[in-house]
Amino acid sequence: MQKGIVYILLLICSAKNGILCTHRNEPKEAEITDPIVLAFANQKGGVGKTTSTVNIAASLGYLGHKTLLIDSDPQGNATSGVGIGKKNLRGSLYEVYSGECSAEDAIRPTEYKDLSVLPATIDLAGAEFDLMDRPRREATLKNALASLPEPFEYILIDCPPSLSLLTVNALTAANGVVIPMQCEYFALEGLTQLMLTVRRVKNAYNPALGITGILITMYDGRLNLSAQVLDELKKYYADKLLTTMIPRNVKLSEAPSYGEPAIYHDKYSRGSLAYLDAAKELIRRVL
Repeated sequence: MQKGIVYILLLICSAKNGILCTHRNEPKEAEITDPIVLAFANQKGGVGKTTSTVNIAASLGYLGHKTLLIDSDPQGNATSGVGIGKKNLRGSLYEVYSGECSAEDAIRPTEYKDLSVLPATIDLAGAEFDLMDRPRREATLKNALASLPEPFEYILIDCPPSLSLLTVNALTAANGVVIPMQCEYFALEGLTQLMLTVRRVKNAYNPALGITGILITMYDGRLNLSAQVLDELKKYYADKLLTTMIPRNVKLSEAPSYGEPAIYHDKYSRGSLAYLDAAKELIRRVL
């Protein structure tokens, strides 16, 4: 097992050549004019990607930063996770891709402080077919966001668990990538493929794209494998790993069933506090 982990990490190191961490030249927060766009991506399912996107977006809003959450996953879990019903929803990310409405018209306010959402429904699964023959199809989302009049400080995109055209659009629109992952062997294999995809998008469509951070989720330090994988990641990714790790927590699992981000479900739970810390750490990294 140890040899397998080292082998995977060597592949990751090879893949990450040319991918730099996204940092800006330390402007004051009040000086932000263009939104900071972060894509939360990992093609491996079940790693806490949507949970991380929703809760970090809600935490940014809770901290007073005007934030837009974009649900780019046809499952629409980020949409329901902030209390927006998908049934009979008029205007969603699919309509933005198809040109039936603008991003501004599709955005919905939520009941949570400084948090809006561009929702998704299962219709989004058909967007790739609509984009197939479109010129510069990889920049469709980027162009849609460029026309937003509302001055969001942060835009967080929840990518689907696949390396699809929806993910490529998110990466093309983003300043940086946040990679939620578990401390598991198969998660390392997925990280290798994601690094290669980020590198290709960076070279072909978005030279400014970089890895903003790797966020460890569902961490349990009592497990030997978790500690082992984390130790190996630190050897190769010390500068990319967020120091904040998200623990396994019941409240994080409960909150989506209430249509609430964890910080509004139980603000003092370990999971809520961890995501609040992760949001603060991301702010420091991108400014």
